[in-house]
Amino acid sequence: MTQAVPGALRPLPEEAPLAMPVQRLHGSPPGKIEVLTQPHGMVIKRALLIALTAVLGLAASSELRFSFSRDGLDAFEIALLVFFIPLFTWIAFGFVSSTVGFLKLISGEHPGFTAIPSPAQSLTKRTAVLMPVYNESVADVFGRVKAMTRSIAAAGGAPWIDFFILSDSNELQGKREFAAWQEVAAESPVHVYYRRREKNIARKPGNIAEWVGRFGDAYECMLILDADSMMSGDSIVGMASIMEERPSIGLLQTVPMIINARTIFQRWMQFASEAYGPIASAGLLWWSGSESNFWGHNAIVRTRAFAQSCGLPDLPGKPPFGGHILSHDMFESALLRRRGWAVHVVMIGGSYEEFPPTIVDMAIRDRRWMQGNLQHLRLLDTAGLDWTSRLHLLIGASAYLTSPGWLLLLLVTIAQSASMLGFGGGAGFVRAAPPSVLWLTVVLLFGPKAMGLVWMLADRQRRASFGGAGTILRSVAAEVPLAILFAPITMVTQTKALAGLLLGISSTWSTQARDARRIKVREVLPDLREHIVLGLLFAATALFDPVTAIWLSPLTIGLLISPWFISLTSAAPEAPLRDPHRLFRVPPPTIEDHPELTPAENPEKSTNQGNGLTG
Repeated sequence: MTQAVPGALRPLPEEAPLAMPVQRLHGSPPGKIEVLTQPHGMVIKRALLIALTAVLGLAASSELRFSFSRDGLDAFEIALLVFFIPLFTWIAFGFVSSTVGFLKLISGEHPGFTAIPSPAQSLTKRTAVLMPVYNESVADVFGRVKAMTRSIAAAGGAPWIDFFILSDSNELQGKREFAAWQEVAAESPVHVYYRRREKNIARKPGNIAEWVGRFGDAYECMLILDADSMMSGDSIVGMASIMEERPSIGLLQTVPMIINARTIFQRWMQFASEAYGPIASAGLLWWSGSESNFWGHNAIVRTRAFAQSCGLPDLPGKPPFGGHILSHDMFESALLRRRGWAVHVVMIGGSYEEFPPTIVDMAIRDRRWMQGNLQHLRLLDTAGLDWTSRLHLLIGASAYLTSPGWLLLLLVTIAQSASMLGFGGGAGFVRAAPPSVLWLTVVLLFGPKAMGLVWMLADRQRRASFGGAGTILRSVAAEVPLAILFAPITMVTQTKALAGLLLGISSTWSTQARDARRIKVREVLPDLREHIVLGLLFAATALFDPVTAIWLSPLTIGLLISPWFISLTSAAPEAPLRDPHRLFRVPPPTIEDHPELTPAENPEKSTNQGNGLTG
């Protein structure tokens, strides 16, 4: 819906329609562009990744099977093997990928997060920055728009880059947004446009597709944001220049870091992202190559390639597994690659997003992501997909199946021990499993954290950006037990969400909570009954299998204290933020003219600077 504006301001430019046909998922796949986009050596890299994962998985499963089969395999032991082998292989895959990333970073072969040079003078084609919004805080959204447009102009990109706010908000919220747009657009150094749809068809994918159909032909690229995204002008202009220099690239996805962390939960997640995320990202870049992924925001896409490749059909059937494709982004990257376009992830500075303020808010978002990712299981047989794209879809879906898998493994272990009560006490999983398997599992789970610690301490400037060696050690010492206590909460929450989806209860599309608020214990207690009951069951294991109970004790404690844990981590303490040696300190963001992103207690510039394009 376009509203009239007095004076020179125009809500929208002249229309430049671009067709975006709905793609066929089966039958003959579409033809590919005839451009070589695959980096050299990817077959060897992926074969090595799979081989190392298989070696770890086979070694552990063989040891466990030999231990179990000394007196024959019973039904419990077969069930344990069925659950343990894929779960162990899953964490082995992540460990191998992170280890490669760590070696690349620590050796200097990969520069880590870098700043892309901003050669604005080299731009010859237009780019649109798209920010879809849905009933978000008007002040926050347009504050980010103002900051980014100024930053784009400072980087020299104003003549070539336009900014669009694409609203799916309700009518009353739309009036507030329109008034804010008038104020921002009147003084912006970059063209800022505003459009609100009256009907929110197909959510964010429909919002983007509507823009492509009306204005896409005027822009070589579109840089897609979320409502809570922030990107520096240098990163935006630099990515646009790369897209011009590399015509075979269809999509460049950045790895956003977390900003505006206020609650204990947000600051903890922010630290974990900055401390361990670069290792995981470098590993992902190493084996993904030009078949990387798309996370739906903080990424630049070639508009015509997107229009030709990514028109999404509805899936047969009803929600939650039919209808609109919710996790559209991962599938869109697969469709781009199906046409032959390169899809890369780049590790650059100046790309940020916010994080849910509480565990409750994260669980709400997680349930929506679970539904979308599990839909991908129906898309694995799409004609013409690259096998690496299918692997990405499978990894995304299986990530939400590990929680119920671990829970079933634990329940079978307890049932096995309990079943042996009448026979003088049984071996149980923990007693029967070789110590080497148990400790190897611990190493694979916590190895990436240890590597992240080494990486943070290895460089003087990096140590300083995290607050110094002492602050880093204290932060890791606090983060690890928090992560251990959080793991069983997530396990039960995701299992409940999966059960709801299997019962046909679909997720709703609601505005994501972004404001810090202290959650009281009594608010969450009714939703955590299953957590507490399961914690009591784990604790009762001590009555007949003390050894297993000791191994379960971190999970038991996490489940029993879950209401207080959620309440405590939702707090937003003020005093510790002024302490230069506070826990969970991270390198500050670098966004011009946005003071709330450069905390007063952390005024130095980020050390994550440099040159180069990775991926």
